[in-house]
Amino acid sequence: MNMHTPVTSYAEAPTNTITASNGVAFVYRELGPKGGIPVVLFVHLAATLDYWDPLIVDAIAKDRHVIAFDQRGVGATAGEVPDTVEAMAEDAYAFITALGFDQVDVFSFSLGGMVAQALIAAHPDLVRRLVLTGTGPKGGKDIDKVAGPTYLDILRATLTRSDPREFLFFNRDKVGKAAAKAYVERTTGARTENRDAPMKLRGFQTQLKAIKKWGRSTPHDLSKLTQPTLIANGDNDRMVPSVLSEDMHRRIPGSELVIYPDSGHGGVFQFHERFAPLAAAFLNR
Repeated sequence: MNMHTPVTSYAEAPTNTITASNGVAFVYRELGPKGGIPVVLFVHLAATLDYWDPLIVDAIAKDRHVIAFDQRGVGATAGEVPDTVEAMAEDAYAFITALGFDQVDVFSFSLGGMVAQALIAAHPDLVRRLVLTGTGPKGGKDIDKVAGPTYLDILRATLTRSDPREFLFFNRDKVGKAAAKAYVERTTGARTENRDAPMKLRGFQTQLKAIKKWGRSTPHDLSKLTQPTLIANGDNDRMVPSVLSEDMHRRIPGSELVIYPDSGHGGVFQFHERFAPLAAAFLNR
């Protein structure tokens, strides 16, 4: 065991680098008590290490070793963003094996959930337990249309000098707007020093292309997904339609589904007080 007291706050987690067998030097942060199977975080479209909600990460890291990382071409990880979800999954596999793990739990959001599904399709024994939030299956209806609302909401955010996530992740009613402001403050205010490099526009556009391909591809046979799986979303997800969470729940044997009311793509962040302990308990089973 590490003699040092483990870091338990994501805001204070140091940033490290490890070079994988594919030559990519992955940038990552880790926190929580080491030992046992770690929980690896798979982040969303256009997101770097700084985009994770610390309240959810810290709740999981109370009892578990948690690792967040930047994919190839994202944040401070060098290289070009791959143009398929499957290639992103292979990069994730290279990163996990470079750290020396042969089994992990995965907590994923949005694009990260697509990468997690592709990772399991290629390496079924790697993932023990799986959390899929704000995401959809390969070939899922209307996933290929994500670019339209994304660009529109980025424009709306630019015109109002807001963070695009306020529009993309939350309903634009009073409750949604308040939840959006609180979430953005948590992800921008908790860590003020040693922040990650920003997402590059070209990489963001490549990620959108990869999501489009994912939406237009032949679906996976999700009945082969034998990992205990928790699926969560808001009931009004404009980016990855909420019905796709129900679709995955029907197709993944024994999966659990939580849909939060009056919330959007970021429903798990709006309802973090309910979701964080639920996710932590699920991953600790």
